[in-house]
Amino acid sequence: MFYWFLKTIVIGPIIKLLFRPWVEGEENIPEEGAAIFASNHLSFSDSIFLPLVVSRRVTFLAKSDYFTGRGIKGRLTAAFFKGVGQLPVDRSGGKASNAALTSGLKVLRRGELLGIYPEGTRSPDGRLYRGRTGVARMALEGKVTVIPVAMIGTDKAQPTGKVIPRIMRVGVRVGKPLDFSRYEGMEDDRFVLRSITDEIMYELMLLSGQEYVDMYATSMKDRLVSAARAKARELQEAAKPGSAAPELEKALDAAEGKARPAPASESSGTTSASTSEDDSDGDAPVVAAS
Repeated sequence: MFYWFLKTIVIGPIIKLLFRPWVEGEENIPEEGAAIFASNHLSFSDSIFLPLVVSRRVTFLAKSDYFTGRGIKGRLTAAFFKGVGQLPVDRSGGKASNAALTSGLKVLRRGELLGIYPEGTRSPDGRLYRGRTGVARMALEGKVTVIPVAMIGTDKAQPTGKVIPRIMRVGVRVGKPLDFSRYEGMEDDRFVLRSITDEIMYELMLLSGQEYVDMYATSMKDRLVSAARAKARELQEAAKPGSAAPELEKALDAAEGKARPAPASESSGTTSASTSEDDSDGDAPVVAAS
């Protein structure tokens, strides 16, 4: 009841008026029966925009953190997710993964629509990452089709960490249902599950136009966090008296109009041509993303 109250009276009309979401492939949404919406995940607001453009109810598997927050914000968030019927999922793996599977199958066996983000978490940089095989297992055990859905522009409307969204148009592109009944009874074959998941992610790549990265989004997030910590330590070291980074020292000298003495090899006129080319190239080292 609260789901429809929010969708049709409170939140829905306001969001439609402000963001004017557009939809492509609406004819691919089944009017009845169970199915899985497998969507890319760019923003927290994906779980709001997708159900808004679907006339039927869509139940998402949401991370359990949304239901266990503390303080006023945490309690309001938990109340919102519970009110709209979202299901908490513990992403720690093992028995928790089986519990998530069971919860999802209950939704499907009621003949309803289930929303899943195969990447497992929001994209850290707008690219599409490797899918988790849980979506494939649910499709086979639930004997349902998978409908690929691409969210367009939600990361620009509400980037990660931004509470108040930017008012702009966003879109939802719905692909044709994918039927995996040919793999019936093979839900315990990990190679089959990977093949199905990769097929789903390929369709999402085509629908969204995102660059695909063959690694898990969580692994990329770990890399980015590690790089940020290393950079923070480097800046802390550079801030210590007498230990400024060479780049900082050069910038200070330039600002003061001073010329730093050149190394002996340069002052002696023996600088090689290759060194000069490297200096003028302007390339900066980058961290590999795949």
